[in-house]
Amino acid sequence: MNITKEQIDELNAVVRVAITKDDYQDKVNKILKDYRKQANIPGFRKGQVPMGLIKKQYGKAVLVDEVNKLLQDNLNKYLTEEKLDVLGNPLPKQQDGFDWDKEEFDFEFELGLAPNFEVPLKTKKAITHYHIVADKKMVDEQVERIQKQYGKLVSKTEVSKNDEVTGTFKNEDEEVDNKATLEFSMLKSKKAIDNLVGKKVGDVVLLKTKGLGKEDNFLTSVLGISAEKAEKLNIEVSFTIEEINEREPAKLDQELFDKLFGPDAITSEKELKARIKEDSEKQFEQQSDQKLLNDITTYFIENTKFDLPTGFLTKWIQMTGENPLTDEQASEEYEKSEKGLRYQLIEGKVIKDNDIQIQFDELKEFAKGFIKSQMAQYGQLNPAEEELDNIAARVMSNQDEVKRLSEQLMSQKLLNLYKEKANLKVKEVTYENFVKEVYG
Repeated sequence: MNITKEQIDELNAVVRVAITKDDYQDKVNKILKDYRKQANIPGFRKGQVPMGLIKKQYGKAVLVDEVNKLLQDNLNKYLTEEKLDVLGNPLPKQQDGFDWDKEEFDFEFELGLAPNFEVPLKTKKAITHYHIVADKKMVDEQVERIQKQYGKLVSKTEVSKNDEVTGTFKNEDEEVDNKATLEFSMLKSKKAIDNLVGKKVGDVVLLKTKGLGKEDNFLTSVLGISAEKAEKLNIEVSFTIEEINEREPAKLDQELFDKLFGPDAITSEKELKARIKEDSEKQFEQQSDQKLLNDITTYFIENTKFDLPTGFLTKWIQMTGENPLTDEQASEEYEKSEKGLRYQLIEGKVIKDNDIQIQFDELKEFAKGFIKSQMAQYGQLNPAEEELDNIAARVMSNQDEVKRLSEQLMSQKLLNLYKEKANLKVKEVTYENFVKEVYG
């Protein structure tokens, strides 16, 4: 077997593979002998079928299969040994008059080669890195939410604006029949609020759905209907009051502090607010880091200049897609994927140049940190180390989860590198202003 490469230009090459009879004959003969031992053909005893008949019946199929295996194995080996950084996969060139009845075969493959380029991490333009702070208003609101969440319900006989009212919504025409609890903080309609105040258990209140709640998913939640239906709904529903409760806020005492953070971790309201501020800003850090990563990604795509083997990649998309594509469709698909491909190459270059690697132990610790943060969202603030180890072991046994966590950890390592090397300017903002500035 002989493999040669012709360099067309910096980004395109053709590899030629010449296969002779000596390369495949022994393997083909062995397979045909095995076929002969197992063949059941009428008129012949098992194992006694003439080899000529076996070759006639199976010879070409075995030949084609073995030559293709030989071709693929040796082509991949050649690309690895020659350290050719190819994009996509080698594409076989169409050959007129190819004949499987010959004893020697020549194959040609088109290659798209990755470009050579540099990625200066010290960006020319200063990129904003937001530092989001939790202001006094936000901390105070969070304290109020905690007091409400851990407070106790006190039954009442008459509705006032601070109450939680449980009842059943009904509308026969729209098949609405759903029990839900209303908090006045959810309501947007002043008329609905006025209609509810002063009512008692057993009273029926008629409410217009249009503009009833503040949040987009309000009707979906309280009426038990789909978001699509809720979006178009403009009807009147009856609300039969079944229960009225006032939520008495929990006291800011040691009992509450211990419930939240464990025994004696927090001992005063001042420490509670400081902890809330610290925890909130840690969560905000994830959002500011994601914004920074997105901005640096965009910067690199726009400012790292290199050519791609566009013709090859368009043809590769056309030939390897699930469904046949026209030339125009393939070009459109290439345009859609070009930015993503460019960043894959840029990211790969950064990882290689800076020798960024992921070790199993650090991936496991990363998984435990991720699990711990998820548990904290459900009030489990101090899970035992043994429990974290057990959950992490289950997570690490799932290959899809390992891949997902590996990608997240690699993003974190890249982000740390960018924070160290890139030209950043820190901007301190409240969360409210961050949302306005970044998302409009």
